[in-house]
Amino acid sequence: MARREVVQALSGLMLGMFVAILASTVVSNALPRIIADLNGSQSVYTWIVTTELLAMTATVPLWGKLADLYNKKLLIQISLLLFVAGSLIAGFTPDVGVLIVSRVVQGVGAGGMTALATIVLAAIIPPREMGRYSGMFGAVFGVATIAGPLIGGVMVDTSWLGWRWCFFIGVPFSVAAIALLQKTLHLPSVRRPGVKIDWLGAFLITAGVSTLLIWSTLAGQHFDWASWQTAAFVAGGLVLLALAVWVESRAEEPIIPLGIFRNRTVTLSIVASVLVGVAMFGGTVFLSQYFQVALGKSPTVAGLMSLPMIFGLLVSSVVAGALITKTGRWKRYLVLGAIVMTGGMLLLSTIGADTSVLVISVHMAVLGVGVGMLMQNLVLAAQNDVPAAELGAATSTLTFFRSMGGAIGVSALGAVLANKVSSLFAERFGAAAAAGGGGQEVPDVSQLPPQVLDVVKDIYGTATAELFLIGAPIAFLAVIAVLFIKEKPLSDLSGDERRAQEAAATGVPLH
Repeated sequence: MARREVVQALSGLMLGMFVAILASTVVSNALPRIIADLNGSQSVYTWIVTTELLAMTATVPLWGKLADLYNKKLLIQISLLLFVAGSLIAGFTPDVGVLIVSRVVQGVGAGGMTALATIVLAAIIPPREMGRYSGMFGAVFGVATIAGPLIGGVMVDTSWLGWRWCFFIGVPFSVAAIALLQKTLHLPSVRRPGVKIDWLGAFLITAGVSTLLIWSTLAGQHFDWASWQTAAFVAGGLVLLALAVWVESRAEEPIIPLGIFRNRTVTLSIVASVLVGVAMFGGTVFLSQYFQVALGKSPTVAGLMSLPMIFGLLVSSVVAGALITKTGRWKRYLVLGAIVMTGGMLLLSTIGADTSVLVISVHMAVLGVGVGMLMQNLVLAAQNDVPAAELGAATSTLTFFRSMGGAIGVSALGAVLANKVSSLFAERFGAAAAAGGGGQEVPDVSQLPPQVLDVVKDIYGTATAELFLIGAPIAFLAVIAVLFIKEKPLSDLSGDERRAQEAAATGVPLH
């Protein structure tokens, strides 16, 4: 593909990526209104976010494997169609049950889009040139993740739109992305006749991960962390994953080739990606609640307050990508990004109900800069170090673990937040108030008397700061992981060119 054709194809990919990731966070500022209108309980609050993340996470490896075997363009279009179907169901949902099901469908489509977009990028662009493009993709990913609350807040506060448009808004963009990709994306088919998908492995991986994610969502709220339910969930999840490893080690075409874990760069990039996912999703999802409850802002203002993080992520992602393309050196940006991300988490652990907007904005910008330098460049490092035939599996595995880190972060840190809020309610208002639901229901600050309002704001400010204090050492582990990644020169060949070269060397023809 000529450079002009590459840029045209990227426009469709980035549009699809934007709406797929947007679905994960666009509901965050709209959740209080959605739950109130649909008569949902507090336990539904986290589930509306985590079910989409869970479905996206669990299906990413399967999409990646399919990309190594079938037409990538068709697979992307199928994933976007699934996303459109889920969005329409969610927009017309009559109750929270249908909404949660629709979020699962959205998640399956979003999983395909997030995995396949990066795989296609690697197929048409050499790693040596990847920096500038991966920087753009990293910016799109980050902007969609953090801009979601702003867009959702505007929808909720606009009387002639409402929260249902949080789901409808992605439909026309998804359809436009399908049309753009049909016209601009031209890839050779690499389907190998007779190859079978390891469906048993896919089922075991999905079931094992889902079990652990469901446990991390429920623990601390519906049962104690140290309880027989925890033992059952954890043991069940680990047994399923152990069976998955056993099946994958014997499968002719495994969903996740276990051999890629022998590659130090890939393994360390996966570890760092999990930690980035925990830091980014786990921390930022609850910031919008902090803005609305602890600071008393409207949904729209809460969304606007996320702009400093968007700006920091956008600038650092694009600048780091351009510098990598110019110099060919990439490890320094991973190390610096991990350090800055940890610093941002530590800064945000100092916030409270009386912290000024300016100070919070600076702290968020620092976190955004760190995440922007890390996210897509970890993918670049891994893609540069695997055979072309394993690009799909390696990329999807990395995306899978980053999404899993995000889902675990939202679930586990959400449980920590709920516990902290409950304990502070019991401490400030007495055990009877907490037992009566004061610590479990997200309060409507507009209905609280002034003397109670100040205490509630302080409770949520303190609890949110503790989340980032817990997340800071997790983020620091990413510094250690990237320090041990060995920097290798970036290849000048695209994924398709490397695949053709490898096929010529082995005598195995492409189909």
